[in-house]
Amino acid sequence: MRRQEPHAAVAEGQPLIAVLARERQALDRANARQGRTVKFYDDVSARYGARP
Repeated sequence: MRRQEPHAAVAEGQPLIAVLARERQALDRANARQGRTVKFYDDVSARYGARP
């Protein structure tokens, strides 16, 4: 399933540093998911050959 990571919600009066921290956590999750996908594809390509 191709899922996009949502942006961190911003509540009025909330410190911006807290929003930035949650946004970075979301980015870390998205990067980790992409890394797992790339690793899987690389493994499949190595086992069965790259697509022409």
